[in-house]
Amino acid sequence: MRSVVVIRAVVCGAVAAAALAGCGESVDGAAGATTTVRDPDTIEVFNPCRGALSDEVLRSVGLDPATKGVVTDPPTGVSSWRICNWIPLDDRYGKGRRTVGVLSTSHTLAEARAKQNLIIIRDTTVNTRPGMVSKEKNDPDACYVSFEADQGMFEIRTSWLSTEGPRVGDLCEMSEKYAAALQPHLPK
Repeated sequence: MRSVVVIRAVVCGAVAAAALAGCGESVDGAAGATTTVRDPDTIEVFNPCRGALSDEVLRSVGLDPATKGVVTDPPTGVSSWRICNWIPLDDRYGKGRRTVGVLSTSHTLAEARAKQNLIIIRDTTVNTRPGMVSKEKNDPDACYVSFEADQGMFEIRTSWLSTEGPRVGDLCEMSEKYAAALQPHLPK
């Protein structure tokens, strides 16, 4: 009798361990659940700096292709960030007073939410993608709209470049407008 109880305990323990390890049954030929470790430093991210966003696309969303500024775009190899900025075509705030950046990264929305220097203003949806609107504590002249992507996330950053003249308009609303316009041109 005692050996039956021990065998039951061993079998139940093995079943519980398998369940906790993420083993699942196959349904219609699909594999069970698996656990993978993401390594942001090995993911090839979309490059907004090298023609992936055409001049036509940039103009259609209100950015001047001739004003591209490269923040980070290593010439070779994998990079966890690729970032370029453009000045808007709309000059009602003064030409060169604002810049709009497209930040492409292998880091995730969850990682962004965990940043200590981030002030999350609100959750949002960029077209169909979950996202958030935020500012960095040490950069009051910029606002970010971050949204999910298979590679990690994209961030659209609108910022004031000049302290001269009036600052008309809400940077976060501007970032949301640009994010919604750019999102269809960025990879899922």
